[in-house]
Amino acid sequence: MSGNDVRVSAISAITNSTPYATEQTEPLSKIWACDVFNLAKMEECLSKNAFKAIKNTVKTGAPLDSATADIVAAAMKDWAMSKGAKFFSHIFYPMTNATAEKHDGFIITNSDGNAITEFTGSLLIKGEPDGSSFPNGSLRMTNAARGYTAWDPTSPAYIMNTANGATLMIPSVFMSWTGEALDKKIPLLRSNSAMNEAAQKVLSLMGEEEIAPLNSSCGAEQEYFLVDEAFVNARPDLLLAGRTLFGAPPAKGQQFDDHYFGAIPERVQVFMQDFEDQLYRLGIPAKTHHNEVAPGQFEIAPYYEAANVAADHQQLLMTVMKATAKKHGLVALLHEKPFAGVNGSGKHVNWSVGNSTQGNLLDPGNTPEKNLNFLLFCGAVVRGVHLYGPLLRAVIASAANDHRLGANEAPPAILSVYLGDQLEGVFKDILAGKINATTCGGLMDLGLSQILPFNRDPGDRNRTSPFAFTGNRFEFRAVGSSQSVSGPLVAMNTMLADSLNWIAAQLETSLSKGADQSTAVFEVLKTIMEDHGNVIFGGDGYSSEWHKAAVEERGLKNLPTTADALPAFLDESVKNLFDSTGVLSPVELASRYEVYSEQYILSIEVEAKLVIDMATTSIYPAAMSYLAELGTAASAAATFGAPFNNDLAIQVASDANQMMSSVSALKDAIAQHDFDSTEDHLNYCANTIITLMNEVRSYADSLEQRVADSAWPLPKYAEMMFIK
Repeated sequence: MSGNDVRVSAISAITNSTPYATEQTEPLSKIWACDVFNLAKMEECLSKNAFKAIKNTVKTGAPLDSATADIVAAAMKDWAMSKGAKFFSHIFYPMTNATAEKHDGFIITNSDGNAITEFTGSLLIKGEPDGSSFPNGSLRMTNAARGYTAWDPTSPAYIMNTANGATLMIPSVFMSWTGEALDKKIPLLRSNSAMNEAAQKVLSLMGEEEIAPLNSSCGAEQEYFLVDEAFVNARPDLLLAGRTLFGAPPAKGQQFDDHYFGAIPERVQVFMQDFEDQLYRLGIPAKTHHNEVAPGQFEIAPYYEAANVAADHQQLLMTVMKATAKKHGLVALLHEKPFAGVNGSGKHVNWSVGNSTQGNLLDPGNTPEKNLNFLLFCGAVVRGVHLYGPLLRAVIASAANDHRLGANEAPPAILSVYLGDQLEGVFKDILAGKINATTCGGLMDLGLSQILPFNRDPGDRNRTSPFAFTGNRFEFRAVGSSQSVSGPLVAMNTMLADSLNWIAAQLETSLSKGADQSTAVFEVLKTIMEDHGNVIFGGDGYSSEWHKAAVEERGLKNLPTTADALPAFLDESVKNLFDSTGVLSPVELASRYEVYSEQYILSIEVEAKLVIDMATTSIYPAAMSYLAELGTAASAAATFGAPFNNDLAIQVASDANQMMSSVSALKDAIAQHDFDSTEDHLNYCANTIITLMNEVRSYADSLEQRVADSAWPLPKYAEMMFIK
């Protein structure tokens, strides 16, 4: 079968397929969290004392004794086996943005040769995967490979059902034998602890007496593309790199703005319903779904949860999405830019902090100028983003996200804060030494009797801002769709902890000198605005004027590529930030720089090899075959004395020859391995390898627009984005 035959066969299979039929869905009240061993399930099957102990651990992070762990383990095993599980797994989150799991059976044999089941507290608490086989930044080697997983009781265990059966999944941390964090969860838990400790200081100084433990919360909006698996199987780039390395733009893309919030295609709607029912069973509060801007692009947005649980749920959501899409004959593409020329996909992380006694500390209320706790916490965020903007850029840096940042749908690589008109006015007043009463957004009244008036928000939304205040939280819009939310959450929690510690020290000094509370607060906020107000920006983040002003006038950094961004991990201020808060030791931070650098370099190398392979074995043969057809046509025309225009053949031959010349240069480039430093290697990939890849692509995409459709081997953009 020729390449084009494969493409035509894929189109035929898709257009003639029947939609996947799902069973009638059950009511939410029946399926919600039915596969989760949450506190409600524990209360049913644990003694009062055991339940009180585990609840205290979950709610406050208090230590859990081994006797209670044994009781919980036995109850967890019985519950899991009643759900059909024969295996359990400590699921953990290595530094790959993916999940990892090792499955063990509940089974043991006795001296009589009979099989029995056992699951003790020691088995629940600790597992042992190989630490050297995961990216670790030289923390573990083959000759020093031991690693441990350890149960995280603050994130509930659950049952993962597949066609092959049910498995009890136990969210866990992952560490080396020497105690270093090898995962995404340990730093997240540490960062939340550091933020809580710092926030408690500030709230105590503000006169708060009952202060429950504070937690950060997260609601992550997940964007993704759906492509039929028949198309993906005919595209080696989508299979191996997650994005199209070649592809000419179709005549129609997203220019009509007709896909966004449009009617969801029936096949996709069936997938979404199946997908979300599975999420509900796992206790993941999927709240919203809709068409996104680009054709074939969609979004799902869960309701916010405690950051640690939200991070685990985000990883699980991506796993369930991919598996469910496959069941429906689709592939869920989580790459940040699977198709050039149309919007890429992000994962906007909505982040706030609060507790059960003071509530959401990023909620301004109706009179933000009088809400001192809010002003301090908001000011702390402003200070943090200004001081650690390069770090925030580094934690969302990847080869994939570089293609998306700064384009029409994504914020620029310059970290700034958008507060909205109302709050920006409040902070400008503070800088000027005065406080004016704020006004709400007013009533929205269209003058139509059938449309009920409603209160307008006090500020607009700025979709060009990478870090925007959106009413009662900040939205970190630059996070990539394939990334774990843990890295961004760690950075945000830690920078907030640092700022709150600084604020506590300033308040203590002012109050000890006899200043009243309001005076002390506004002195601190005025200093923040004087030193860090440059990071606040409410205009068009895409404009060239802002890019120039941000760097030249405000001193902000523009870090367009991962090669530019990752060295932020090596900055002394960042080392001190993580070390002083206890979130990451210097060696743990250095390991992350090495791991993320290696992932970037390997991603670019894989893509470069795919470009060479596809251009050589698929695109060039198609061009030569078409040239042969044109030659036959020219000979036939000459035989009959008919005119024949050779321009097309000349253009095809020229593109093909120049493409292969660029392929040769790319081959030579990826053979280079002699670099003085990791940073040099990063820059070589960003500036040399990617430039040559784009050069090959330019000729290949030109060929796609010249070679006869019947001869082109790869599924085209219009087919992949529009045929469902």
